Amino acid sequence: MPGVKLRDGETFDEAYRRFKKQADRNLIVTESRSRRFFESKTEKRKKRKINAKKKMLKRLYMLRRYESRL
Repeated sequence: MPGVKLRDGETFDEAYRRFKKQADRNLIVTESRSRRFFESKTEKRKKRKINAKKKMLKRLYMLRRYESRL
């Protein structure tokens, strides 16, 4: 967890900037956004199905591209 202690002669804005950098490096914001909303089982299933379809189409595209070179 990021934490910042004020240095001697440091303003709040500088400390806040350092804190934001630490938070970005630790991916705290992206993690919290991904966990913000609840996904039901049906939504998860739909996403898995869409991703599987995309993966299959990509493989098919690569296979056809490879065969066209032969």
